[in-house]
Amino acid sequence: MSPLPPPAPPLPPEALRELLREARTIAVVGLSPQPQRPSHGVARYLQRAGYRIVPVNPGHTAILGERSYPSLAAAARDHAIDVVDVFRRSEYAGAVVDDAIALRPGLIWLQLGVVDDAARARAETAGIPFVMDRCLAVDHSRLFED
Repeated sequence: MSPLPPPAPPLPPEALRELLREARTIAVVGLSPQPQRPSHGVARYLQRAGYRIVPVNPGHTAILGERSYPSLAAAARDHAIDVVDVFRRSEYAGAVVDDAIALRPGLIWLQLGVVDDAARARAETAGIPFVMDRCLAVDHSRLFED
C-alpha cells in the first residue's frame, strides 16, 4: 500500500466563504429525524441559513420537511448537490466520500469527529475541496457572522 499524499493546506476562510456563498443545496448524509442529534441541529441551522437540505438516510421517507433519499446517487437524480455533509462514523465515511466524488460537488465536509485521511486524499486528488473533523454550522456561523 502506498503512503497517502500529505494533506492540502486548509481552505482559507475566504475560499470557504465563497464556496458556501455559491452553494444552494446541501446533502446531509446520516441526517437523523431526532431533534437531539447533532445532524438534526446542524441541518436545521443550514435550512434557516437559506440552504436546501437533502436528507440522505435510507431509514426515513422525510426529515425536516424534505424527502429523504436512500443514497447520494438517488438524491443526485433529483437535485444538483453543491455540498455533501457527512454525519457517518469514520469507518463508513470513505464509501460516502467515494459516492460524493462521483457526483463532483463543490465541497465535501466530514463533520466533527469524522476523520478519514485516505478519503481526504481521494477527494483532493479528484480536485474537490475537502474539510474534515469540523462542524459546518459552527464554521458557517463564524464565516457569516456579520
